[in-house]
Amino acid sequence: MAAGLDPEVARPLAGRCAELGYDSMWSNDHPGAKGLETLAEFGAAAPGLDLGVAVIALDRTPSAAIAADVERLGLDPARLRLGVGAGFGEKPLTRMREALPELRERLPGVRLVLAAMGPKMCALAGASYDGAFFNWMTPEFAAGARQKVEAGAQEAGRETPPIFGYVRTAVGPDAPERLAKEESFYRDLHDGYRNHFARLEEPEGTVGVAAADADAAGRALVAYTALDTVVVRGLTSATVESMTALAAAAA
Repeated sequence: MAAGLDPEVARPLAGRCAELGYDSMWSNDHPGAKGLETLAEFGAAAPGLDLGVAVIALDRTPSAAIAADVERLGLDPARLRLGVGAGFGEKPLTRMREALPELRERLPGVRLVLAAMGPKMCALAGASYDGAFFNWMTPEFAAGARQKVEAGAQEAGRETPPIFGYVRTAVGPDAPERLAKEESFYRDLHDGYRNHFARLEEPEGTVGVAAADADAAGRALVAYTALDTVVVRGLTSATVESMTALAAAAA
């Protein structure tokens, strides 16, 4: 879900997701709202769920500020998966390699998940982080990216960490339009995304799931076998039917 969700919505939503059998609840993070604050609302309503944020850009929120927020909000490190990325900074691979020791020092017990799209970042996630987080991938591309994570882990002499990933998912008659609108924003956001979509070589508006109904969406999500955890990022329309269908498909 998007960071900044009204607590009166976030808490019952988390409770309902727990009833449906979800393993975890995730929030993004953006300049207008902190994902960790939304996770605190989820956690208060559903104490049995793991909590994840993906991703916090370190050029916008340094590790000291992240640690302060975790403490202020009373988030349990054992339940938290913290996705981090370089943001708009230069030399992102170097930035994320050098950031890890400080992140570990300031956030003991928190599982650190690296936002990874390119092959070198995937290898770094496998070699050093507690997980990799994919974004904007087809099932086939995710399978190839997983191999890069596995190779990084093997070279470092460790087990492959868990692999997570957003799958943008829209359900309903206007699902293709909603997916295309979301994708068009990211395709030209910065060089990292531009390079990533160039590697994908997929037509615009096709990276994710756009389905007429919940059954079709569920079948499409099952194809993401390269992800240990599929994080469904719902692109709902302003109808109860759309939201209900999306929840059913993801569950």
